[in-house]
Amino acid sequence: MHSDSPAWSLYCSVSFVVAAAMMAIGISIMPGETWVRAYFAMSAMLLTGSTFTLAKMLRDRHEAQRLHQRIEEAKTEQLLKTYELKPPLGT
Repeated sequence: MHSDSPAWSLYCSVSFVVAAAMMAIGISIMPGETWVRAYFAMSAMLLTGSTFTLAKMLRDRHEAQRLHQRIEEAKTEQLLKTYELKPPLGT
């Protein structure tokens, strides 16, 4: 089974935290009225949540496809074993 390295996990986590912090700082120091900054903050939160949802859906779809493929391969292998040609008894 595939496993991510600790370095990759750390990189993904740190890059997410840095990107979220940069976005929050950018929205907070953006010139304009409070309601405009609040709108951008809500949009950023919705985009972040939607990104997590999309990533989970794609991962689940990929895992389901892999499971389906393994089941089909097992069925094919069983069928080949069942109908495997055997040498004649006299040889």
